[in-house]
Amino acid sequence: MRRLRFTGTDSKNGGCPALHTDTDSGEIIVQGRPVTAPEDIAQLRFLGPDDVAVAVPRELLVNHGPKEMQRVPKLIGLEEFGRLFHHFEHSAWHLETRRGYASDREDEGYAEFLATGQAPMDLDSDWCQNIRRQTQAGKYVGRVRVVDDPPTEGQLFLLSYARCNAATGEDARCITRDDAERVHLPAEDFWLFDSRLVAVLRFDTEDVLHDVEITTEPGAVLRYCQIRDAAVHASTPYDTFAAQLGTAR
Repeated sequence: MRRLRFTGTDSKNGGCPALHTDTDSGEIIVQGRPVTAPEDIAQLRFLGPDDVAVAVPRELLVNHGPKEMQRVPKLIGLEEFGRLFHHFEHSAWHLETRRGYASDREDEGYAEFLATGQAPMDLDSDWCQNIRRQTQAGKYVGRVRVVDDPPTEGQLFLLSYARCNAATGEDARCITRDDAERVHLPAEDFWLFDSRLVAVLRFDTEDVLHDVEITTEPGAVLRYCQIRDAAVHASTPYDTFAAQLGTAR
């Protein structure tokens, strides 16, 4: 059973609507008129099968809602993270900043790259098939990869693999580490979905992805949108970048 504390109401007679706080979890319980009209329900986004919607005056939230929040990171597992790539609505964008990834080194194609100098085109993989479906549906998928000078072995593998990214419809781009620092890109990997949800990838010292932190807080999302815009503006299409890299070397 929840332990609820009455937070407040703007009703002059002590009735609905009102707010209560769960003293254990910190959740806010909103008490108000249910939204039941089918035409109204149809307009709500992300309403789960067990969710209900209520209507309350804006003043109730302004006057009695929490004014400060102690941010608690929300971590999701890799399976839930993978589902994000199937359910985004219009865009998915990635900033890659690491010098290598354990998942790449464990891939069979990495050994082929080391032997031949070229990564395989695994367009039949689950990842490639899904991204192709998304881009063919008119959705935007893109990434900017930060590359050192000289590039690491892992970065050269990804630069070669970018042919496969592009073949699925991705906008694959690259930027040098120096240019990334010049435009103040952070040294963190993240995916930005629909310009509303950020998934920050957390790696250990062995380049293994161990968890994913997600946020939809508007201020944080805006920051990552600005990072995306700066990265895309300062970067170069992967094939042009590769050609320039070959000339420089």
